[in-house]
Amino acid sequence: MIASLTGTVEHVSLDRAVVNVGGVGYLVHATPGTLAGLRVGEQSTVFTTMVVREDAMTLYAFADDDERALFETAQSVSGVGPRIALAVLAVHTPDAVRRAVHTGDVKALTRVPGIGPKVAQRVLLELGGKLGAPVGDGVSPAPAAASTADQRGRVVEALVGLGYNLKTAEDAVASILAESGAQTVGPADVSETLRLTLRMLGGRRG
Repeated sequence: MIASLTGTVEHVSLDRAVVNVGGVGYLVHATPGTLAGLRVGEQSTVFTTMVVREDAMTLYAFADDDERALFETAQSVSGVGPRIALAVLAVHTPDAVRRAVHTGDVKALTRVPGIGPKVAQRVLLELGGKLGAPVGDGVSPAPAAASTADQRGRVVEALVGLGYNLKTAEDAVASILAESGAQTVGPADVSETLRLTLRMLGGRRG
């Protein structure tokens, strides 16, 4: 099993990246939040897990070991495969997932694209006792204003890639910025702004 990769980032797109390690380019699939932390031409380390199917071997990459562990555990739930497990981490931090399971918060889970009430109930039932108790306060920090170029376009692009139409994505990001009092999305705020926007939108695509 390939547990981690450290190398030069060669390519980053909406849902995947290529990391060159010793002359070999590894294609990894990741959440928009993880991808937002990668810069083409720079050295990066990602934690990985490989999903083996009859017709493919796919590498998934994560910013830390906690995300990877939750990704792997989530797939133990009936009906939850790699795509939905990755979507869970696009919307929620690992601790937010633990909190949702710990408190039986179906609504939080149904904010994830691909998870309806029935799957959410299975997640609560089958993950109960497997994730442990949440350690944070469950409150995500609001994205802060930054003096660098506005990165809201990257957030909008990621939302469109997840299936939201352009206007819905633009309006949602604008609402998040208005609520936080920020004027722009800084490079360091892309991931958190995306999480907050996905939570607000839930499964709505219109």
